Amino acid sequence: MGAPEKICTAMELADHEARDNGCCGSDEIPSSSCTVDPQLTVADASPRVIGLCKDLFKKWSELDESCFTVERVSGGITNLLLKVSVKEVNGEESAITVRLYGPNTDYVINRERELQAIKYLSAAGFGAKLLGVFGNGMVQSFINARTLTPADMRVPKLAAEIAKELRRFHAVEIPGSKEPQLWNEIFKFYESASGLQFDDAEKQRKYNTISFKEVYGEIIEIKELTGRLNSPVVFAHNDLLSGNLMVNDDEEKLYLIDFEYGSYSYRGFDIGNHFNEYAGYDCDYSLYPSKEEQDLFFSHYLQPDKPDEVSSKELEVLYIESNTFMLASHLFWALWALIQAKMSPIDFDYLGYFFLRYNEYRSKKEANCSLARSYLSGLHKS
Repeated sequence: MGAPEKICTAMELADHEARDNGCCGSDEIPSSSCTVDPQLTVADASPRVIGLCKDLFKKWSELDESCFTVERVSGGITNLLLKVSVKEVNGEESAITVRLYGPNTDYVINRERELQAIKYLSAAGFGAKLLGVFGNGMVQSFINARTLTPADMRVPKLAAEIAKELRRFHAVEIPGSKEPQLWNEIFKFYESASGLQFDDAEKQRKYNTISFKEVYGEIIEIKELTGRLNSPVVFAHNDLLSGNLMVNDDEEKLYLIDFEYGSYSYRGFDIGNHFNEYAGYDCDYSLYPSKEEQDLFFSHYLQPDKPDEVSSKELEVLYIESNTFMLASHLFWALWALIQAKMSPIDFDYLGYFFLRYNEYRSKKEANCSLARSYLSGLHKS
């Protein structure tokens, strides 16, 4: 198998959005078929980005290019964020964010689902407002805040705020099927990841050491075990790492951003996945939150206004749930990394990342599964 199947191309999404907006009335979202190469330097991309903005927003179409300033805000594996500052005719300045999808990310991200969800999440006060879509990205309002670091996430005050915001996020209703997508996506990733061929001989050698029969067995086992926990199905963020959290320190306002992986899924997965991200970009899993740190998070998630009133039983349920689903998180991102190893032009050791995540899964599996089975056995006896 050479390349995985794309979920949907960015250009198709721009066309779909344009057709959808034909009957949206006042809610119409501007769309453009323009594309911008995310691998260009900011200086080289700037003329294209400015042209895109002038194409999308007619009020800027006659402005001189000198009225626009383009700067890089941040860049991850799956997108690049640019801030565009505009000096308007009346002398006022405004700013927007241009988000460029990373190369070949359509193989692992459902952009159509993201665009559908973002409108409802924005209306509920999450992330930036969607202002326009184009061939390989979207334009959103600019959020005046700083991106969190992994260390920030364990600061008690911020951890409590993240928990409260995540509870609110999980309460948002997104129209359409409420079927949880976690295992569908893990199996899709498995199908794509288990039949890859690499041109690089060393990559192929490393890839050949993976026992996909073993990996499949692990997926089945964790799916069965988590299924017995009856974790509530919610619209989940699914990628709540520090880079997708922002805070305005002066206003003490927290923002959840970037809903690329958002879907209906399990509460326990979203929280367990977030806890895995305490390890940071260096994947130092010794930084996984302690029971005390987790209980603080759970208390503010379960009872945002009265965290001290959460019972020990409620804490136990969420502790078991999150620490079993964290295993599913490792499987998800391990398989994701294999697809990226094949498809992404970004200079990153994705194969190495697979082994980091899968080895961490194996090191935590026995203890976490034993805890879950003991808990379920206790429920059965009572």
